[in-house]
Order: sequence, then structure tokens, then C-alpha cells
Amino acid sequence: MTKIAYVVSEYPAPSHTFIRREISALRRRGLDILPVSVRPGSGDKEERVLTILEEPWYRLSVYAARAIASAPLRSWRTWRLAQRHRTPGLRGWVWAQFHFVEAMILTALLEPARVSRIHSHFANSGATVGMLTARRLEVPWSLTLHGISETDPPAGALLSAKIAEAQFVACASWFMRAQGMRTVPATTWSKFHVVRCGVELDRVAEPAVASSDRLRLVTVGRISSEKGHPGLISAFQEILSSGLDATLDIVGDGPLRPQLEQQIASLHLSDRIALLGALSEEQTLSEIARADAFVLPSLMEGLPVVLMEAMILRKPVIAAAVAGIPELVQHEVTGLLFRPGDWHDLAKCMLRLAADPALRGCVGHRARLFVEQEYNIDVAVEPLIALFRHG
Repeated sequence: MTKIAYVVSEYPAPSHTFIRREISALRRRGLDILPVSVRPGSGDKEERVLTILEEPWYRLSVYAARAIASAPLRSWRTWRLAQRHRTPGLRGWVWAQFHFVEAMILTALLEPARVSRIHSHFANSGATVGMLTARRLEVPWSLTLHGISETDPPAGALLSAKIAEAQFVACASWFMRAQGMRTVPATTWSKFHVVRCGVELDRVAEPAVASSDRLRLVTVGRISSEKGHPGLISAFQEILSSGLDATLDIVGDGPLRPQLEQQIASLHLSDRIALLGALSEEQTLSEIARADAFVLPSLMEGLPVVLMEAMILRKPVIAAAVAGIPELVQHEVTGLLFRPGDWHDLAKCMLRLAADPALRGCVGHRARLFVEQEYNIDVAVEPLIALFRHG
């Protein structure tokens, strides 16, 4: 049986439920997946996760020393790779030493498990540790790319080197595949494959909520600059000014929450906008199920799984036509798209859905059918299984 270590910076994490779904689907198909987290996860643990930085430092030192002593030449080559695979300057050099030590610790932890390959999600520090560990263990390493943050600094500076080291690169969208391709020579393009994230249809219950006269909108996402929440609030104020009776629930937390709170207060919208904070997967799905429509105002994205979840719940979605989103949301077919950063255009889309209940029902129905056919996790993992088995 193929045994694969999934190395992630943090697992489980509230925003990484798609990794859990992928692991579960791969296991159903007979693959032995060992989840590995560099640091302790912050989400609900449904299984034991091998965590690199969980034990006391003195025990971790023993693990690292054992891995180095058991194969000095391979460890030396791995250290050399770590020194080349870093950003310039003292900070980059220091982090390279940390990544090497973490890779040696993971080597000692994985050797008894006899893994046949290592796979990483996101081209970040966790992927660096996974890549170095694979070099030390002399097993194949592969990578999944999700969003534009992986091509932006600081991760973007090292992306081409990671791609060169990877046996293959799975991409969550055609858009992300193109972004990875532009960082490397054309001779490397054959490494790129589109492998969708997916949803577990049986875990997303049918909504049993009757809509009231007041339109209820919901959005889900980390409250950070790329998510566009201030623009959504501006668009929401516009639709209220037009006379529409509506509320907006914002699920998520992040560094810009104080700014949003100030904006909401200054616009006197505290009775219309609720900041619900970070919720569990089940609570988030419940909030989406209670809504009349789902809105995603992001300025940049990969291919948001939360959009798939809303579509499975037959919720009409409004999303920015950015990155991989148009691969999921077809304008006026499975949802509505607006020009990224054009908040007046977003307001027009919200008003259109509010005025046309038949349109809401129609796009919601087609959205569910599309996700069932294209983004069912058991279908979505098929290309990945083939890559794992045949490289």
C-alpha cells in the first residue's frame, strides 16, 4: 500500500477543512495517508496528527541528531539544499537553519513509518520542511498550489525552486496553474496538473430555512486586506440607501476586524451587520444555510471552497470575477459575478438578486448540480490518485 505523508504548516486548521476532505477521500480509495503538522493545529482534531514541534526541545534535539548521524552525507546534502532554498539576508539564513532542523526531526519521526512519498499543500515554510525531508529520505516530493499568495513575496521568491524539486505540482485551478507556469521555464510545464479541491456532499445538509421578507446576506472569510470586506460594507450601505430591507452576517476573524468595527459604527449599521467571528465548519455551514444569498467580495482568491459549500446548499452566490472564481461561478448560470473592487457593481448584483426570487432559485439549483458534477471530492481526487501512483 502506498504510504504518503501530508506535510502542512498547521493541521488541522479552521480554514483547511478541504485538506481533511482530500485525505478522507484518498483513504477511501485505499491510500495510506499520514497527516503531519509542523506546529500544533488549532482546529478540532478528529485523528492523531504527527506534529513536529509538539515535544520538548531536548527530545527534538535527539531526533535531529539521530537523523544526521544515521546518514551524514545525505544530511549534509539536505543542509546544502536548505542554504540555497532561502530568501536573502540574515533572517533568511536563520530560517534556513530552522527548516533544516525541523526536516531532520521529521526524518527521525517518519523513518519508522516507511513513507513512500511526501506531499505538501501551499508553497510556504511547511512545504520547505516537506521538501527537505523528502530529500533526506530520498522519496518523491510533490506540491499543491492554491492561491496567489504562493506567487507573491516571500513565498513567491522560492516558488520556482520548489517546482524544480517537485515530482509534480497539483493546482487547484487553471488560473493557479498559469501563475505557477509563468515562474518557470516552459520545459517544466509538464509538471503542472489541475486537481480540484472538493466538497463531501453527504456532509453538507440540505437547507430547511424559509426566507423572510428581509434579505439575509452572508459572507465567510478571514478579515484581512485581500478579502475586500470594507468594500462589501460600502456596497451593503448602498443597497440599504436604495430602500432594500437586508442584513449582512460576516463569518471570520482577522487583523482588520477593528477597522471593520469602526466602519460599521461610523455608518450606523450595527443593527444590520453582525460580525460573528470564526466559527466551526458545522456552524459556518449553518449560517450559510440560513442566508438568502452568499457574497464573496475578495480582491484576490484561489478557488474558494466556501463558494462550493454555498452552491451545494443551493444558495445564489455573488462573487468577484477574479483568479479561479470564474471557473466555478458562471455569470447568470451558477451565480453572479461582479468586477473586482467595483463596489457599485457588487451593489447592483445584490439588488438584482433581491428583486428576483426566481433568479435566486434558478441559479441556486444550477449551482448545486454543477458542484455535484465537477467538485464532488471523490471525483476531484481521481487525478491526484493517478499522480501518486504513477508520478
